[in-house]
Amino acid sequence: MVKLTKQQCIILTGFTGVLHGEFEWFHEDLEHRLGREVQTSELGYPEFIAECKLLYADDFESLMP
Repeated sequence: MVKLTKQQCIILTGFTGVLHGEFEWFHEDLEHRLGREVQTSELGYPEFIAECKLLYADDFESLMP
């Protein structure tokens, strides 16, 4: 079995909204992509999650063989 890399876990989390790997990995990457601090409470808003999905969409597509 091949395990996911840290970056793959981050991309899957950002695109699906389901945590893969460590939360800290995703949180740090999300803040970097948005260029600002992200409060964990923001992750409870569907519109914010939709925005996150768009941020990770291209990276998710690049994971496909």
